[in-house]
Amino acid sequence: MKAFKRVLITGVTGSGGSYMAERALAARPAAVHGLARWHSTSSADNLAAVTGRVQVHECDLGDLSSVVAALKAAKPDVVFHLASHANVRASFTTPLAVLQNNIMGTANLLEGLRMAGLDPVVQLCSTSEVYGQVLPHEVPIKEENAFRPSSPYAVSKAAQDMLGLTYFRSYGMKVVRTRMFAYLNPRRADLFATSFARQVALIEAGRQRELRHGNLDSVRTMIDVRDAMDAYWVAAAQGRPGEAYNLGGTTVVSVGEFLELLKKKAKKRIPTRLDPALLRPSDVTLQVPDTSKFERETGWKPRYSFEESVEHLLAHWRARVRAGLS
Repeated sequence: MKAFKRVLITGVTGSGGSYMAERALAARPAAVHGLARWHSTSSADNLAAVTGRVQVHECDLGDLSSVVAALKAAKPDVVFHLASHANVRASFTTPLAVLQNNIMGTANLLEGLRMAGLDPVVQLCSTSEVYGQVLPHEVPIKEENAFRPSSPYAVSKAAQDMLGLTYFRSYGMKVVRTRMFAYLNPRRADLFATSFARQVALIEAGRQRELRHGNLDSVRTMIDVRDAMDAYWVAAAQGRPGEAYNLGGTTVVSVGEFLELLKKKAKKRIPTRLDPALLRPSDVTLQVPDTSKFERETGWKPRYSFEESVEHLLAHWRARVRAGLS
């Protein structure tokens, strides 16, 4: 596996970025750098486990001059591009902000690397949302499947994906694209699984009466966030530039089934109700990947079982609720 000496993670204070920092440090590179906006809505608390071991640069990907300056300071030989406005439902409310941030932020990163004279591997972290509402005969979804984005967020990620391919073809940049399917991430409260776990913990503590949910019929495969970040690392180290890889788990579950699982694990009865405000104007209801290309080319396999991931998620939020952090 290719070894990296200088790592750069965009959106390093975010939920995924902070887990990526932990995975990068486990590989013992010479330095791990991260980009974070001074007005980021993410929390520096996400980096608590790696305090002092990640050099964070104040940088807004919408500002090309700050991007170039940060890149020259970090001098990465690998970049993990995780920075993104990533709330699908919110993208229907602020579509232009999401499009501007995600598309131009990626364009500035790629242009900034060219302007700085750097040639790292760029692991461009895209999403299964680019496939949109697939047809039943297209499941499991392959990398060649058509893009049918169903939200402004998905449109922005499809554009990111195509920018990565264009910069590989046009400028020879070593861009590896990954399309991650649903994962269990305790630090990202807007994901349905995390929201459910958080509400279960609050109800157990007597601080909330009922759990609110949106559409329960969507079908997903689930993977542990720690496995997801490991897959990103392997994709950068072993993936072929210019290629796209589906990443995801093997456990197929509907949102409703996941909610029922958490209710069974709860320490008290969990009343639930549908909240219309949590429904998307346009939803993606079938997200089951074919990950055989990535696994065949790299030999990668997940380490954590679905049961372990669910327990990890619940334990995280029970601890936060006990500590008064939620």
